[in-house]
Amino acid sequence: MTENTSINFSQEKKLELAYRFYGKLLLRKEIPLQDDFFQQLISHRYFTPTTSIQKSLFKVRCLRCNNQKRSLFAMFPCYTCDDEHIYCRKCIEMGRVIECEPLYYWTGPSPVYPQIDDPCTWQGKLAHNQLQASQRILKAIHNNEKHLLVWGVCGAGKTEMLFPGLTEAIKQGKRVCIATPRTDVVRELLPRLSKAFTPVEIQGLYGGSKDKDGTAQLIIATTHQLLRFQSTFDVMIIDEIDAFPYHADASLPFATNRAVKETGTTIYLTATPGKEQQDQLQANKLPHIFVPVRYHGHPLPVPTFKMCFSLANSLQSFQPPAAFLSWIEKRNNKHRQFLIFVPTIELAEKLKENLCTILIESKVIQSTEDLESVHAEDEDRAKKVDLFREKKIFILITTTILERGVTFPSIDVVVLDAGHEVFNEAALVQIAGRAGRSPEDPTGEVVFFHNGKTNAMTQAVQSIISMNKRGGFS
Repeated sequence: MTENTSINFSQEKKLELAYRFYGKLLLRKEIPLQDDFFQQLISHRYFTPTTSIQKSLFKVRCLRCNNQKRSLFAMFPCYTCDDEHIYCRKCIEMGRVIECEPLYYWTGPSPVYPQIDDPCTWQGKLAHNQLQASQRILKAIHNNEKHLLVWGVCGAGKTEMLFPGLTEAIKQGKRVCIATPRTDVVRELLPRLSKAFTPVEIQGLYGGSKDKDGTAQLIIATTHQLLRFQSTFDVMIIDEIDAFPYHADASLPFATNRAVKETGTTIYLTATPGKEQQDQLQANKLPHIFVPVRYHGHPLPVPTFKMCFSLANSLQSFQPPAAFLSWIEKRNNKHRQFLIFVPTIELAEKLKENLCTILIESKVIQSTEDLESVHAEDEDRAKKVDLFREKKIFILITTTILERGVTFPSIDVVVLDAGHEVFNEAALVQIAGRAGRSPEDPTGEVVFFHNGKTNAMTQAVQSIISMNKRGGFS
């Protein structure tokens, strides 16, 4: 930007706008500035409009989410133009993108983020395997490497492995994003990172979050929120790249790739790399570090199978199977909380009442407050998860929303109808990884209740046994 494009307001105001809008790709209604001032900013090239929807005879493309499926576009009567225009249905939850209205990108001065000499206030220590991985991450960030995959078993402590690399990035004044497909993971990470990096401004972005502007030096966001960013971050850390919906929605990898600067570094974290990552590893096309041991040095709990001949009939009537009730009666540690994973929202909701009645009568729990259910459509799910973590709820029935990225120190894990199609190999490995995460209680039980083994169940157990062998456990 040259002198003849200067605009008549203070340097302080320019910096305020730069911090607020730099790296954003926004609709006009997402820019809360008066029209006359906004037009002045455009005329002086502080904001640059860009086409929102590209259209040709054979192709339509949304420039925000990269949607190119004609079935996900529709017509909309535009009252401004008194005509009908195409809009994108794919990303409409982020605000309607319509062909007659551009997207706006900040092209004014760039903000300068602070270089904090000692940003990490975490007092813990990394185990040997964690330390090796953390040094590899630090090297990638320090040298501006393009990509690095961190493959660590469930409970390896991947979040803490990031701390030296995050420290290096903040020391250099870099801007960092930790992106995850799941809202619950953002909620989990935000207080942990805020406590570990108290001098650093950190924000969490997800649907319904209090933070909206996304201006902090360290952003923790769902991958959906990255649809509003472009060439923003020096370091992008993508947590659980194999998780739904990231691997199933092409717009999410598109958004995360676009949000990284050309000179930026992308770190991928996973406990269950998908086929694409496995193929890249075998072809030596993706640098990686593997962590085969949990941070506390104990093996992963290996799931056991429990056959339930009456499973289908029981669950169809939303009743707990007899084999499951028998397991509760004979549990190794009756004081340990437990998660019950079920395949559908309806089952999570309706099983709760019947199971609660039975467990109160058998004195497993004292009251209805001891048992709850959560799922993606539950508005109170964050509160319930917190209550479970605080041990104010003893049993939590959940769908796959809690299969990964959340940590409870001492629990058993049950999967009802483990042969259901929703429970693929990666999901079952991740679910099993919720147990035994505490060094004080590393041996939680994992039980798959089923009415016929599936390949996913068998492969999940084989994968866990294989990881334990690679970690030095027989």
